[in-house]
This record gives sequence, C-alpha cells and structure tokens, in this order.
Amino acid sequence: MEQRVRQLASGAGLLFTRAVQFTEEKLGQAEKTELDVTFENLLLRADATKLWTEKIFRQTEVLLQPNPSARIEEFLYEKLDMKAPSRLTNAELLGQYMQDAGKEFGLDSPYGNTLMIVGDCESRLGAAERDFIQTSAISFLSPLRNFLEGDWRTISKERRLLENLRLDLDSCKARVKKAKQAEAKAATPPDFQETRPRNYVLSASASALWTEEVEKAEHELRLAQTEFDRQAEVTRLLLEGISSTHVNHLRCLHEFVEAQAAFYKQCHHQMQELQKELGRLPNAFSLNSAYAETNPAPSSDDLHSPAESDTLKIEEVQAPATGTRKAKVLYDYDAADSSELSLLADELITVYTVPGMDSDWLIGERGNQKGKVPVTYLELLS
Repeated sequence: MEQRVRQLASGAGLLFTRAVQFTEEKLGQAEKTELDVTFENLLLRADATKLWTEKIFRQTEVLLQPNPSARIEEFLYEKLDMKAPSRLTNAELLGQYMQDAGKEFGLDSPYGNTLMIVGDCESRLGAAERDFIQTSAISFLSPLRNFLEGDWRTISKERRLLENLRLDLDSCKARVKKAKQAEAKAATPPDFQETRPRNYVLSASASALWTEEVEKAEHELRLAQTEFDRQAEVTRLLLEGISSTHVNHLRCLHEFVEAQAAFYKQCHHQMQELQKELGRLPNAFSLNSAYAETNPAPSSDDLHSPAESDTLKIEEVQAPATGTRKAKVLYDYDAADSSELSLLADELITVYTVPGMDSDWLIGERGNQKGKVPVTYLELLS
C-alpha cells in the first residue's frame, strides 16, 4: 500500500513538473527543445495525411450510403461485431415497387407491361450498386479505416510520449541551469570587511551542497536526454512509415476508380438496353390526346390516324416541302414491323413529322427507304 502511495505521489509530481514547464514555455519564461526541420516536416505530413484521410473516408461513406441512420446502424453492428441485416438499395426498392404495380395494372396493358420492364432494369441496377458498395467498402474504405484506427493511433501515442519526454528534458535543463547559477553565487568569496568568518564557513558549505546538486541535475539531464533521443528515433520511424501508407492508399484509390468505372459502365449498358426495349413498344407511350378521348383502347393500327379508313401507310406519306431535318442515329434499332425503319448507329437520315403522329416518333428516310423511327434514338441536327 505504501509503495502504491509513493508511486501515485511520484506520478503526480511528474505531471505537475510537466505542467509547470509547459506553462512557462507558453509564457516565454522557459526554453523549449526544438525538433530538427526534417522531423517537423514529417510531423506536418503525418497530420495532413490524417486530416485528409479522415475527410475522404467520411465522404466516401456518405457516397456509398447517403442515409445517415443506416450509416449509424451499420457502425453499431460493426462495433458489436455483428452482421448487419441485408438492406435493399434504393434502386432495388424502386424496381420492386414498379414490378408490383405492373402486376396490379396487368401485364396485358401498355403501362403495366412497361412498369415490369423498367422495374426489372431498376432491380438489376440496384444489384450492381450493391456489388459496387461491397467492393468499395473492402478495397477502399477498410484500408482507410485501418490507418485511422490502427497506425494513426500508434503514431499519436508515441508522439504524446515524445512530447512528455521533451518536457522532462527541458525541465532537467532548467534545473541544471538554476543549480549552476546557485553554485556560482555560493562560490563567490564573501567581503570580509562586511561579513563575519562564520558566514564564510556557511557559504563554503552551501557551495559544496550546490556542487552536489549540479552533479545530480546533470545526471538526471543525461538520462532524460537518452530517453528523449530513443523515443524521437521510434517516432521518426513511425512517421517515415507514412510514405508506405501513401503507396497503399494509392493502390486502393486505383481499385476504387476501377470499381466505380465498372459500375457506371454496367449502368450505362443497362439503360441503353432499356431504351431499345422501350423503343420497340410504341403502345407504351402516350397516345394522341384527342384520339384517346374517343378511343380508350386503340389498336396498334389506330395510332396512325383517328379513322380506320384513313389509316396511314408509310409508303404513301409524302415528305413536306419544309420541316425536314437531318438527324444522327445514336443507337442501333431493329424495326418491329414493316411500318418502321431499322437504324444503324452514327448514320445520318432525314426526318420529319406528319399531322396526328405521336410526338415520340418521326418519319425517317434513308435513300428510297422510309419508316417510323423513335425520337429517343436520334440526335436532331440543325
């Protein structure tokens, strides 16, 4: 028990000494041991690495999981070392709703059928997003987190220890300086005309005591210097390891970019295929409003004209003298029937519209060939 009390007292005394030294340095009343320029640069680079790694890590978390509540839930599961429950992505949830709505409205209706097609695409996009999130979490987020929670904590711990030893070193330097000043003062010969011989004896005794105090203080200074130098070397090695951290994070950054590029490429491909599929379903688009009011359930032939006797035949349509435009084809398109015109990506065709025609379609001409073409597959040129 007594030994424990002594340890506590010694520790409290050390903390007090460090606090005094730190305060005097801040007030400019004590000298401070400065680290070399190279060491200071290593500290600055380490602090910058920690700061930006933390910011990039947090923002990547937001990118992969925008929902704050979901992020907190996943964090708690991770801290409890439990597997988080599976959660649908927003795209998967949207796809599920669309498919359920399509079943409700009926697959034989244009709207219901289109909802099923789009919903299936959204589900595939959501699955691709889930894979991207999982891949990025493993290849990018985990290494950043490991640095912040592992390497950086070790560096911070050793830096705090170095700072404490630096305070101890400077405190020892201050004690040596004060002891030498007191020794010099005690060694000054007294004025015999004003001082008694007894005081001279006391002064000599005091000088001997201060000499002993100087030797003790210098011994403690040597020990403090050794401890400080050893800790400085340990800390320096850890700080130099930041270069390896940068190399590792660079590799992880490349993997993140590759995963992101693959995800967006897959999304682009899925949307192109969806556009092509929707382009083959003219009945899925809105009909002419005036005709729809009188014919709530028109057939595919009725889309061309409000009267069966006036059914529009593509081969009989004459191009107007004005209003024709050039258009560049964006994607390949296979005609669904003889009334449509097949297209090849990047080719140029002439397009125009005719009265009563659905706004999502135009009449396209290529040489002697003529037929309906979907607007979404074209880039209209001036």
